[in-house]
Amino acid sequence: QVQLVESGGGSVQSGGSLRLSCAGSGYIYSEYCMGWFRQAPGKEREGVAVIDSDGSTSYADSVKGRFTISQDSAKNNVYLQMSSLKPEDTAMYYCAAESHYDYCSVSYLKPRYWGQGTQVTVSS
Repeated sequence: QVQLVESGGGSVQSGGSLRLSCAGSGYIYSEYCMGWFRQAPGKEREGVAVIDSDGSTSYADSVKGRFTISQDSAKNNVYLQMSSLKPEDTAMYYCAAESHYDYCSVSYLKPRYWGQGTQVTVSS
């Protein structure tokens, strides 16, 4: 059974940084596309960044150049380093995973497995 547990959220001022972590279990990392999604109040959930087992990455345009997704395959962990944070980055952030996909892309991935979420709040 795939389990994903996020940590590292919090409150930060505009321009600050945060690092989110996702601890995964119950799956073989090499078979999965892993990603981070977010949902702000009153808005639909959106893809932020994804990473394939070969290390290839995909980002939403809104976070390119500010966020970096990475993975530690030995620990089945996925990270999201967020820099130059803006108030519009405020949202619940979710770690997600999927093994059946055509493209490991932030635009196409439809994950079946989700963590419980971690809140990120950016104040101006």
